Amino acid sequence: MATVHVPRSLAALIPGMPRTIEVAAGDVRSLVLALDRAHPGLLDRLCEPGPRIRPFINLFVDGTRADLDTPVEPSSVIHVVPAVAGG
Repeated sequence: MATVHVPRSLAALIPGMPRTIEVAAGDVRSLVLALDRAHPGLLDRLCEPGPRIRPFINLFVDGTRADLDTPVEPSSVIHVVPAVAGG
């Protein structure tokens, strides 16, 4: 199963959500849907209608920026990284 690392800021918005989650999925789209089934509300935090990944969310699969069609292997490591802004 792929390993998903969720930032503390996102995990805090979904009650009971751990920061590291094991998920079986063939691509990022199915991974996000599986995460939302386990932790309702996560889909709305990661994706906007279309669906597409929200502009302020970056997903990396094995160190490479990903979109919803990016393949996910059982050994993949996925990082969810929210955009950081400020001055």
